[in-house]
Amino acid sequence: MSTPTQHVQSVETPAGEARITWHPAARPRLVLAVGHGAGGGIEARDLVALAAALPARGITVALVEQPWRVAGKKVAAAPKVLDTGWRALWPALGGPGLPVVAGGRSAGARVACRTAAELGAAGVLALAFPLHPPGRPEKTRLAELLGAGRPTLVVQGGRDPFGGPAEFPAPGAGDTYRLVEVAYGDHGFAVPKRAATTQEEALAVITDAVAEWLVDLPL
Repeated sequence: MSTPTQHVQSVETPAGEARITWHPAARPRLVLAVGHGAGGGIEARDLVALAAALPARGITVALVEQPWRVAGKKVAAAPKVLDTGWRALWPALGGPGLPVVAGGRSAGARVACRTAAELGAAGVLALAFPLHPPGRPEKTRLAELLGAGRPTLVVQGGRDPFGGPAEFPAPGAGDTYRLVEVAYGDHGFAVPKRAATTQEEALAVITDAVAEWLVDLPL
């Protein structure tokens, strides 16, 4: 059996042209669709790591570029516009005929949380969820996260200024919400060179946690 190859799909949305970069698995059981944050694109280290690691585990990864990024703009669109673009992409993400898990990092995680229930996502992956603006814990977005209405995995850096793991509620028995800490990681999951955890180990924590969660996800 030949190995499926990476390919790029352009999708027209009411917010402009968006792009999906597909990293297909040979025998996929689901699609993990992951959007980028407001400060960068799909070249983020955690997104690259997921796209490299998960197809071998039976998970097709779809890296989504929002229209503002495709257009070369430096400033992210407003939340409502991001949601509009994501909704319009959903039929293409479901094109392979598989369950789709909605995911994203930072602002992309917020988009996934806000739209998961209405789109019928199988789950939500929130990477570096921006729980609050740096230094403003009173401006919490916890309701947005917990209101996703789908099984949710949060992966958070231990020193993320947008909200460290200790600032999130501890998952309780029966909760569909889980939290994984990436020790020493900042908002981009970068770790200091002198940390007890290497950058490679930090990324492995992310890919292993996501893969294990997806395997256990009821579909």
